[in-house]
Amino acid sequence: PVEFPPSDVEWDMPESLRHKRLCELMYQLLREAVDRRSSVGADQFVFFDPQDPSRKCAPDAFLKLDVAQTMFDSWKTWEHGAPDLCIEILSSKEAQERLPLDQKLERFRAMGVREIVAYNVEAEPGQRLRAWDLLHGDLVERIIDTDVTPCRALGLWFVLAPGLDDDQTLALRLATDARGSALVPTPTERERADKERERAAKEEALAKVAELEAKLRK
Repeated sequence: PVEFPPSDVEWDMPESLRHKRLCELMYQLLREAVDRRSSVGADQFVFFDPQDPSRKCAPDAFLKLDVAQTMFDSWKTWEHGAPDLCIEILSSKEAQERLPLDQKLERFRAMGVREIVAYNVEAEPGQRLRAWDLLHGDLVERIIDTDVTPCRALGLWFVLAPGLDDDQTLALRLATDARGSALVPTPTERERADKERERAAKEEALAKVAELEAKLRK
């Protein structure tokens, strides 16, 4: 039988801490944006040829809708289908990448990925975000000049906004609007917002009690 190993020493490349954290953030946001009926991966091999294990890629993040999440070691498109969305966080040093972007795009096209988004944090404003859609078997690049583009797989928007707590680096984020005024929260942001709502509710309740006591004293 043909083997499809979940790891390959030839693919293990060093990555910067910023790249790692940006990828982790994107995984968290995709996980927040969907429920357990959809699958999210990050840097696992995606195999797309059942006869050739070398035909693979390892997107920084990917999403498959309507396939229940499992703790998969690798993804086989002939078993679960092609990802609906693949995301790449680009490095300024191509030597750190196992495959250059053009080769990744060709493999994503062969997989049948419907939507691809690439973010280069070090590019100039207006050039940091690129995206492609699969149309009639070919990848067609979108025109982007404002660092904002739709996430068609989720009906959301890709925007650039702070996302690393101790770093002002702009991160690739998901939002419900093109202005980025309503961001999909990270788990930390959601927990912080929940605590703030709880604190506000307690303060409001205490204020009402104080108001009632003042009225009773009169």
